[in-house]
Amino acid sequence: MPAELIHLVRHGEVHNPDRVLYERLPGFRLSEDGRRMARAAAEHVRGLERPVSALLCSPLQRTQESSEPFAEIFGVEPRLEERVIEPTNVFAGLRMSRALRKPWKWHHLRRPSVPSWGEPYTHVVDRMRSALDEAWHSTPGGDVVIVSHQAPIWLTHLSVAGLPLPHDPRTRRCALSSVTSFERVGDVWREVSYAEPAAVDDAVDVGAV
Repeated sequence: MPAELIHLVRHGEVHNPDRVLYERLPGFRLSEDGRRMARAAAEHVRGLERPVSALLCSPLQRTQESSEPFAEIFGVEPRLEERVIEPTNVFAGLRMSRALRKPWKWHHLRRPSVPSWGEPYTHVVDRMRSALDEAWHSTPGGDVVIVSHQAPIWLTHLSVAGLPLPHDPRTRRCALSSVTSFERVGDVWREVSYAEPAAVDDAVDVGAV
């Protein structure tokens, strides 16, 4: 038997006092609020009263830390999964409001449908769908939790819904420590629920690519 549901969980708030685009840069850990948010996400999944048989996370620090309460609650060891990592972005380490004032950087914005500033949307979807397919078939029953990032989760949502991948990043429905759940029926993925179990009113969410 394959898995039953796959929950894509976004990491919690990141300690990012300079409010830069943190992309795949090292050293960006969860804030104290971020740790509480990750705990709230794990408690939400526990509240579904479903067994969790596998736990995967991106190799970045913020996702590994966000996986810790899931490991504690469900007694499963997190496994690093490179395919669910944050996309690359040429503006990594920069504060976007300042970077876009520099005319010599504008050429990176010439093709937003790709996007020209980072990893193509199609590449992100391909690796995410590959990771979901493998997790689904390799988990003998129960649910799978995958702790990932805003862009990969949102692009997975768009792909599963059959919507165009190019989008305005400001319109994403993927809050910090949100839980987007999917099931597979035959060869078709379907999104079954979306939840925001953590309070995000005062959260700083400016570093996502």
